[in-house]
Amino acid sequence: MSGAANPIHAELIAVVVAVTDATPRVLTLLDGSALPAGPLESAHRSLQAGLRDRVERQTGHPLGHVEQLYTFADAGRSRAGRSISISYLALSSETRARLGGQVSWQDWYRYFPWEDRRTANDALARIEPGLRSWAGTEPTRRARIARCFGLDGAPWQEDLALDRYELLYEAGLVREAARDGRPAHGDFAPGATLAADHRRILATAISRLRARLRARPAVFELMPERFSLLDLQRCIEAIGGQPLHKQNFRRLIESQNLLEETGDFASGPGRPAKLFRFRSAIRDERAMTGSRPPLSRP
Repeated sequence: MSGAANPIHAELIAVVVAVTDATPRVLTLLDGSALPAGPLESAHRSLQAGLRDRVERQTGHPLGHVEQLYTFADAGRSRAGRSISISYLALSSETRARLGGQVSWQDWYRYFPWEDRRTANDALARIEPGLRSWAGTEPTRRARIARCFGLDGAPWQEDLALDRYELLYEAGLVREAARDGRPAHGDFAPGATLAADHRRILATAISRLRARLRARPAVFELMPERFSLLDLQRCIEAIGGQPLHKQNFRRLIESQNLLEETGDFASGPGRPAKLFRFRSAIRDERAMTGSRPPLSRP
C-alpha cells in the first residue's frame, strides 16, 4: 500500500468566560481574533492538564473550574489534514492585571450581537432579509428560521445560540461561510469573526451555559464570594441575553434554596442591599461533579 495516511491533528481549545460589570466576557488571543488553543503534546499527562498548561502559558491566566465542552472533528476543518479540536468551558473571574501581548477579554456579544436582547438591538432586523431570501418558499427552512430566531410568532429560545449561528453559516450569512466557499444570500450578519471555527465553538459554549442556567441559576464560579440579589440577576441576564422580571427571579432563587444570607450589606448610595453567598452544600455538589459536562436540557 503506497502513500502515507493523512495526518490527524489534535488540539485543545478553551472558552474562558467571565462576567464583569454585567457583561459576559471571553478570553482571547490576537486582539480578539482567536480563542486560546494549541496542539495536544505527548508530555501532557491528561487532556485537562494539557489545556491548563496551554492556556496559562498563552495568556498568563490560571484556570479554575473546567468542564469538557465538545469534540469537533468535521472533515475540512483544516487544510493541513484532519483536525480534531477538544474544547473546554472554563468559568472564571476577569483578570484585572494587564495581560501581556495580544491577550484580551472581549464582550462575547461582539461576535453575536443578535444574541443580546436586553436592550433595543437592530442586529436581528439586519439578518432577517438574508434569511428570508435563503429560505424562499421552502417550508422546512422557513420553520427552522422561525424556531431559531423567534420569528412568525415563535418564542425566542436563548439556548439556541449554536443553532442560530449554524443556520446563518448554512445560509452563507457569516464571513466564515464565505471563507469556506459557501454562496451568500444577502449581507453578512453583523459581528466580529474568529479564527478557523472558533466562533462556532464559542456559540456552543454559550448554548451550554444558557441551557444550564434555565434549569438552575447557580453560577458561583462567575460571582464574587458575596453578592446582592441584583448582582446575581444581572449576571444571569448578561449570560442569557434577556431581561428578567425581578420578582419572578427572586421567587425562583428562593424556591431552589441556593443562597444564604451573610449578615452583611453592600455599601453605597440608597438603601443598603443584603449580601448573600451560595450555600456550602451547593458549592460542594458542584465540586463533586469534577470536569464532567453538565446534562443539557432536553
